Amino acid sequence: MKTKIIDLSNPLWLETLNKLRYDFYHLPQFVYLESKRTNTTPQAILISEGEKIFFLPYLIRRCDNLFGEEEIPEVFDVVSPYGYPGILLSETAANSPDFLELAINNLIFVLRNQNICSAFFRLHPILNQGLEKIYSPDICKITGETVAINLNLSHEEIWTQTHSSHRKIINRQKRNGITVKMVLLDEYLENFLEIYYETMERVGAAKLYYFSQDFFWELSKKLTNNLHLSIVEFENEIMSACLFTECCGIVQSYLSGTKNKFLKFSPDKIMFDYVRFWAKERGNKFMHLGGGYRGTTDGIYDFKSGFSKLRYKFLTLRLITDQEKYNYLVYLRAKFLNQQVETLLDSSFFPAYRSLEIISF
Repeated sequence: MKTKIIDLSNPLWLETLNKLRYDFYHLPQFVYLESKRTNTTPQAILISEGEKIFFLPYLIRRCDNLFGEEEIPEVFDVVSPYGYPGILLSETAANSPDFLELAINNLIFVLRNQNICSAFFRLHPILNQGLEKIYSPDICKITGETVAINLNLSHEEIWTQTHSSHRKIINRQKRNGITVKMVLLDEYLENFLEIYYETMERVGAAKLYYFSQDFFWELSKKLTNNLHLSIVEFENEIMSACLFTECCGIVQSYLSGTKNKFLKFSPDKIMFDYVRFWAKERGNKFMHLGGGYRGTTDGIYDFKSGFSKLRYKFLTLRLITDQEKYNYLVYLRAKFLNQQVETLLDSSFFPAYRSLEIISF
């Protein structure tokens, strides 16, 4: 079994992707932009044995900003880039439980040697289905459920799977002259930012989600072939906008917003209706809508579930790579928050020392 740590400049990153089915979130250009946005260090691990391939991108975070003025030894942790990256596996690897177990053990060993005490990975709902049957529930958690549309179905079948209330609203929107189109991000960036920031303010989003204008400019330059902007218009005014990713037959909604004055019209319904058929015509296999906030079955989930009956488990992988360092950080965090250690350990948040976190990344 061979193990390599890969940085973004290593051509092996793209060479490996070309051997596997991957998604937007695995692209080195995206991981680079995420590392800049979050002030983290990008990396990937490649573990192979013959035709068996295990590939995983991640971001390395500092932990010394979680404990006020307390000075701590140099220690780090790992998190997935934004979205649903997860583990990429060759077909041979996916069908080899023994290899997958050894790969995780190897990953833990490598991370520990980099002074990394824990790792939290969001797995890909489509590409990583079934891993919960291989990995222990202690490390591989079913965190929720996501919704996807099977674009291999006929137009009629896709429309039939749409909830009747969604169909009614979509038909009314079309009759009232609300229209949808796909446009270039760089040409409509100012419009998108206005709507996006207005939405973030309305929902009280954390500072982490106020992506900068420079981030979006770089995104449009580096990933223009994988990004598409959809806008909904009424009487020559943009009501809402959403960025969609497209990669290896999978389309996903990425970042979106709706103007406050148009919320009552639910313009995202006609948008998702339009984009799913646009994605199908382009030969894609799935349109992944995601789930509710942090995997919950909330109003966001209910909205998405109205477009399809197809569901996927949302899995997260939670690894403690150095138990001693992990316990020490939990102790320091509890002390900083004036909480009991057990309170943090009993929370569902992982890693526990980032529970009640007030400092992003």
